[in-house]
Order: sequence, then C-alpha cells, then structure tokens
Amino acid sequence: MISPADAAKAAGILFLAVIVQVSILDDVDILNGRPKLLLVTVVCVALLRGAIFGAVAGFIAGFIADTGTFTTLGFTSLLLTLAGYWTGRYGETTGRDRAHAPLLSVAVVTALYQFGALVLHFMLGEHAPARGVLLDGLVPTVVLNVLLTFPVYALLRRLLPPAEWGDRVREVRLLG
Repeated sequence: MISPADAAKAAGILFLAVIVQVSILDDVDILNGRPKLLLVTVVCVALLRGAIFGAVAGFIAGFIADTGTFTTLGFTSLLLTLAGYWTGRYGETTGRDRAHAPLLSVAVVTALYQFGALVLHFMLGEHAPARGVLLDGLVPTVVLNVLLTFPVYALLRRLLPPAEWGDRVREVRLLG
C-alpha cells in the first residue's frame, strides 16, 4: 500500500519535472535528440512504486503537461500512462533492485514512446516526419534520457525508498 506521504512526494517531484520539461527542456535540441525529463521521472517512479501508481502518475503528469503546452489534450497523458503502467509491471515482476533495471526501462520506454508518439500523430492526421523522429533523433534521445536516469533515479530512490520485502512481490510464477 502506498502511503499518502509517498503520494505527496511523488506528486511534487512530478509537478517539478513537468515545469522543467515544459519551460526549459522542450526547446533543448542536442544532436537532434530531445531530453524527456518527464518521461524519465515517470519511469523511475513507476519502477519504484508499481504499475497502478505509475499509470496514475503518468496520466496526471501528462495531463498537466498537455494543459501547460496547449497541445492535443490527452496525447502526452496516454503515452505516459502506458509508460508508467508497463514500467511498473516490469518492476513488480522482475526485480527493481537490479542495477540495470532503470537504465533498461528508460531506454526501452523512450524508444516505444517515440514510436507511439509518431503513430498517434499519424492517427490524428498531424504532420509527423518519421525520418526525423526514428532515424535522426531516436538514438540521441535515448542516450540523453539514459544519462538523465542516473541523477533522477538516485534522487527518487532516496525520496521514495523501496518498500519492505513483505510488501513486494518476490517472484512471479506462471501457472500451467
């Protein structure tokens, strides 16, 4: 069970990440890559707190980001909800204490986020240059997000320490 103090800390951190992402990092372009602090923060929170918490955190953070940038309402919310849920599931079923879990999660989710954003833009009939997103900008964006993972995960692990062993799923067994 998630304590109200953890929820309040996560809400404050995510709000700060939204403000930094919308006001500063949306204009940053390094070798065609764009760092996504909000995505990295949602992934790290979901990894530490689970699927449901990650999905709710992703939805709320995405909704605030969408309203702050006046883009299509629900666009970022949908992508961050999916990112938070699936990262949380990964954290619940494998082992969030593994050293490679945050890096792997951020790398995979960043690639899926970029691809999902491209598909959503296409489905909405908006201009979305696939070459710029997938060929030119994907690798630099993944690298930038992985570099952001080190300080973000270290901070979140300190502020949202892992739950006791009795509260977590230790192992998942497939029946059948």
